[in-house]
Amino acid sequence: MVLQTPRIRSPGDDTMVSLRSRVLFAVAALALGAAVLFPLWRVSLTAPQYPEGLGMYIWAHTVAGIGPNDLQNINGLNHYIGMKAIVPESIPELKVMRPGILAMAALGLLVAAIGQLRWMRWWTGVLVLSAIVGLVDFWRWEYDYGHDLDLENAPIKVPGMTYQPPLIGSKNLLNFTATSLPATGGVLAIGAVLLSLGVATRSRRVSA
Repeated sequence: MVLQTPRIRSPGDDTMVSLRSRVLFAVAALALGAAVLFPLWRVSLTAPQYPEGLGMYIWAHTVAGIGPNDLQNINGLNHYIGMKAIVPESIPELKVMRPGILAMAALGLLVAAIGQLRWMRWWTGVLVLSAIVGLVDFWRWEYDYGHDLDLENAPIKVPGMTYQPPLIGSKNLLNFTATSLPATGGVLAIGAVLLSLGVATRSRRVSA
């Protein structure tokens, strides 16, 4: 007779969570999916010559002005200081972000239906990592636009000046104040991360 070594399971290997936790996890997944219906981020500029302000929304699939001509006006101002024009079609992340978010949301609903804690923790970990990568990539994109200047052809040259807007918060750039904050879609995505973290770390298994 061949003796088989019993399989050692890690804590929570096949733990089933309560219905309440599954519902909350599904809400987090739905909030993530709904984020693509709204702009994720808002970047606005105010200055004495633009008292009403200029701004742009960053969506999961494009970049658009808040006002009808805002993006065109921002690109015009950027030209004077040597910044590249913001062309949504040239940003590769915008081609994959929306389908990626929707795929994660659909997977999150499937994980909620399965109800196993290990899969909830796995999904949450991937979501948190994706959020960190997304923020770092956004910061890198802002850095590139603010530092990679065509000073040779720029009508306005300020030695040593760079024009990177803040990731979150406000910053003075010459006579402009740039403000960068999460928009509705970003708030939904952040809420999805926090809610799934809460469920994945605080859920209790179903009583046997």
